[in-house]
Parts: sequence; structure tokens; C-alpha cells
Amino acid sequence: MWRPLAPALVAFATLGVTQTITDRTGWTVSVDSFQPGNEATKVLDGNTGSIWHTQWTPNNVPLPHSITFDMKKTINVNGLTYLPRQDGNSNGNIGQHTIQLSSDGTTFTTVAFGTYLDDSSLKTTPFTTTPARYVRLSAQTEAGGRGPWTSAAEINILSSATYAKPATSGGIWGSTIDFPIVPAAAAVLHDSGKVLMWSSYKPTDFGGGSGSGTTDTAIYDPATKTVSQRIVTNTQHDMFCPGLSLDASGRPFVTGGNDAGKLSIYDPNANAWIGGPNMKIARGYQASATLSNGNIFTIGGSWSGNSGGKNGEVWNAGSNTWSLLPGCSVAPMLTADAQGVYRADNHGWLFGWKSGSVFQAGPSKAMNWYTATGTGAQKSAGLRGNDPDAMNGNAIMYDAVNGKILTVGGAPNYQNNDATNHAQIITIGAPGTTASVATIASMANARAFHNSVVMPDGKVLVVGGEAHPVPFSDNTAILTPELFNPASSSFTSVNPISVPRTYHSWALLLPDATVISGGGGLCGSCNTNHPNAQIYSPAYLFNADGSKASRPTVNSVSATSIAPGATITVTTNTAVTKFSLIRYGSGTHSVNTDQRRIPLTPTATSGTTYTLKIPGDSGIALPGSWMLFALNSQGVPSVAKTLLIKVS
Repeated sequence: MWRPLAPALVAFATLGVTQTITDRTGWTVSVDSFQPGNEATKVLDGNTGSIWHTQWTPNNVPLPHSITFDMKKTINVNGLTYLPRQDGNSNGNIGQHTIQLSSDGTTFTTVAFGTYLDDSSLKTTPFTTTPARYVRLSAQTEAGGRGPWTSAAEINILSSATYAKPATSGGIWGSTIDFPIVPAAAAVLHDSGKVLMWSSYKPTDFGGGSGSGTTDTAIYDPATKTVSQRIVTNTQHDMFCPGLSLDASGRPFVTGGNDAGKLSIYDPNANAWIGGPNMKIARGYQASATLSNGNIFTIGGSWSGNSGGKNGEVWNAGSNTWSLLPGCSVAPMLTADAQGVYRADNHGWLFGWKSGSVFQAGPSKAMNWYTATGTGAQKSAGLRGNDPDAMNGNAIMYDAVNGKILTVGGAPNYQNNDATNHAQIITIGAPGTTASVATIASMANARAFHNSVVMPDGKVLVVGGEAHPVPFSDNTAILTPELFNPASSSFTSVNPISVPRTYHSWALLLPDATVISGGGGLCGSCNTNHPNAQIYSPAYLFNADGSKASRPTVNSVSATSIAPGATITVTTNTAVTKFSLIRYGSGTHSVNTDQRRIPLTPTATSGTTYTLKIPGDSGIALPGSWMLFALNSQGVPSVAKTLLIKVS
């Protein structure tokens, strides 16, 4: 039953990522437990029919279990592959786990953790290159909960011939987090900072899911560094390729997709999914946006349901009903995609704005205003400068007070054409007026299928994407993120990611001011599935010498549920100079219509107590959950406090 494992690395072969299986000759291996006949050396014998198995007779040895490799010399380690047993028996499949490295066999550093899917497929965990002699894989749980065992057929270590220590001035990519699904959508939960993710009716594939009524989900808890999983059936909704927004109370609001008419809402307080009324128009790949009045607008979405005619509709939060908006025609926002309307109305760049309006910044080169009240209305907002259609590009409201939106990248067609490196700053004002567009210096890299995240200091991290977008391909993946600085309207390259983040990837700001970037793929047995994420710690979390910066702390906030226009007082442990509010984010298919940033300057200061004024317009301070950050004079942010801004 011997078979080579090298084909598992094809996904990295064309990326310039040196990640090869390391020669195991001369290695030794130690474990905490083994069953005679199933010794630890079985994972090194190249035979997928033999296994290491922890003791089960005469007595079970309880979890956790670990296996440690001594490679006899220092290797530039950047990944591990774990092949579960291949004999049709799942006992001992590793679930929750950690991967640690050491140079001396005594002090170990964690480079990856998470939960593996309970099946017999090869598991690959890539991580940031780190020199080490010892590698340890520890199992905290058995994937199916069948017993206190751990087993493995083969374990290989991936490595690179070269290593350069990343400078903290470019930020640092931390441990890889393994998931039991390939997450194509995600949202940060306001009550806990946990990350909710989902794939489709299967954990690693979406095809054939229409009408399945099932979604595989997972939740990552940054506090405990654990990943849990759940199959959702009660809403009868395969939530792959949906519209996604966070509603006025911070709940993920998921529409359409594989089950194109459905609505599912996740309640973080109850840890429960709730079914809602079906949309009037079945949709998939549509965009949606929370409005200033707390309702939610959606438009487009010809990927599922019938193609064409996907005009706007609105969900009324008070009555929990949908209403068609015949005045909100989708036609003005169509791109000239080579695949026609099936792609032309996808992934709109929508921003809830003043008086129940919606600004559509792209991906079409034509920009539009939509009125989501009454029977709806549409009015042109002009062209996005000389930028062409930019499907699968990004738009980020980095300064909501001044109506500033950064747009980056995208491609004229959904796939099989070159992306651009274009960047513009759009400035919007009163609804219905022509938007101002300024073309700025381009990114260093052309990208589509990328994601962008606004950070507490107002800078925007642009991560992942492809230079020549092709779904389920990493062939032209861009591994080097870029950081947009609004002060200079320019981009700076930062430290590269370890995993391609292309089609079906996402990136979101966490309450500790780091960025989580994950997903990509969801194509079954393809070699571009990425069931994992990494956390990026921006340079503002480090001192010039590379040590961790001392962070301010928000000790108290006078009120955490407020209305637009409210005045609050904030007490910190040390002096700070400014604050920012950033709305909690959600992401799927390069779209995040929830995130936006409100810069705040104290109106009064008394020692380390500060008075802040929230903008009075609910089109700027959208209803929903927000992260409040305090920043010191060096630009180091605090961990956020959560505020709920109520419907005005």
C-alpha cells in the first residue's frame, strides 16, 4: 500500500514558495504512548498501510498524546503533513491539535494549532518558515470523539532551503490555524471576538449543494485557541456564495447562495441559527448592506436562481419581511463581463449611507446611488475615474466622517483576464450627488480575489489575490500584502503570507487590532483548498527593536449602547492621543460591506479620561456593533471595547 506523498505539494509548485518534503533518513521519533505492533516509527516507513497507534490494551492511555521528531540537524521548517490511517478505520484520527518547533528539544514554540477534519484525507498545515531541529505534533482530541486514541499512517515535515527572519517593521504572520472546513465566508462576533465561518453542504466542496439545506460551519475562539464545528440543518439553507451583512444588533445576516431564496441569521447570544423569511428574488453572489434605518438592502446575484433581473429589495427589521424595490434597477450597475449577466451583477461594492441611501462604488465602472425606501430609486453617481470594471476588487470606507472610500484592484471580467493594480479614492457627500474620484499611485501588484481590511490607525491592509484571476487556481497568487497609507496615498509592501489567499478567501479585523486572513478553494479534491487561516500582527504592535510595544488599555467606557450623536467618556490606563471606531466585519468573495472606520478626536481631556462625540448621522455611524480603539502617540492601539450604536 505504499504510495508517494509528493503530489500533495503541487499547490505550491508554481508560487515561488519553497516547500518540499524533507528527507527523513536518520530521524528518530518519540511518543508518549504506543500499542505494540503500532510503534511510532511506522509514520516514517513510507508505508501508508502501517500506523502508529497509542495504547488501547490492556488499558487505554488518555489524551492528550504527542509525537516528537528529532531531525538531527536544524531545518528551515514551514509545514507538516499528516496522513490518517488508510485501513477504513477512523479510530485515532487527530482532531484538535498543536504543532510546535524547538531548537534544543526542551523549549517549544507553537507554529500551528486548530482542528482537523475527521476523514482519511491528507492534512497539510503550512506555516511561516522557522529554523528548528525538533517538531512535535500533539493531539488534544480524537476527531470523532470515539475514544482516547491517536493514530497516524505517515507524517512528513515540509521545509525550505533558505530562511530570512522577517522584520517586525513589515508586521508578523503568526501561527497557522487549521479548520475542519474550507471557510468561504466569515464574520467576527461582537459579543466574544470569535470568528464564525462556513463552507457549504460539504466541508471541502460546494458542487451539487443546491437544495441540500445544510451548511458546515466552524467557530474559532482566539481566547482559547480552539476551533469547534457544527453542521447547520435547522434553517434548511446551504449558505455557500451568499449575500452577507451584520445587522443592526451585530448578527450575521446570510441570504441566498446555493439555496438561493433563503435567509439565515446567526444569534451570537444564543449560539443559534435562526431561519428568516425567503427573499422575493432568489439570488447568489449578490451583495447586501445594512442601512441607516437598520434595514438591509440587497441587489444582484445571478449566480444562482434565474439569471438577470435581480433588482433591489429590502428586509425590514421591524416587520421581518422583504419588499421589492422596483425603482432600484440592477441594470445601471452591471459590468460588461464576457460571461454576461451571470457574472455582471455579482459582488456589488455597497455602502449604507445617509437617509436610507446606498452608494454603489463598483465593481462596475459606473457608480450609482440607490434609495432603499418606498418603492426605491436609482441615480447615477458618475464614473470611477478612468478605472475599468473591476470585478473581484475591493472598496473600503476608511474614513466615514469624510466619506472617503479606497478602491483597489479587480479585473474587467470575472475570470481568465489580467487584474489591475489601480487605486482610487472616492469621496461621497449628500445622497444623489456625483461622487469625487481621485486616481492615486497604483499598488505594486495587480490583484483580484484579494481582501482589504481597515485598521485602527486608518491604514488599509490589502492581502492575497491573483494577478490573472482564475477560480480555484493559485497559479498567479500574490503572496506579498500591501499597506495603504492615507496620509501619503501610497502603498508599502509588507511581509509575505505563507498560504495563497485567492478565490473564496477573506480577511477581517479582530478586536485585538490584528488581522485574520483565511480560506480559499472549496473545490473538493483540488489542490487549492486552504482549510486554515493566519493572524497578522501589524507593525504598530512592535517597537523599533522588534520587541512587543506596550499597549494602552481602555479601562472603562461610560456607555456601551448609544445612539448617533451621543457623548461618551473613556478612561485609559495611560495617555492616548486619538480614538477610532471600526464596525465589526464580515467577508465572502472579496466583499465586506460592514467594515468602516470613524476617526475620533477627544473633545475634552482630564488626565486619562477623554470625552468623545459620536457622529450624529446614522448614515455615517451605521447601526450595529463597533470596536472602539484608543491609540497612543506612537500609534499603538489598545484592545477594543465593543459599542452598540442603536438605530437613530
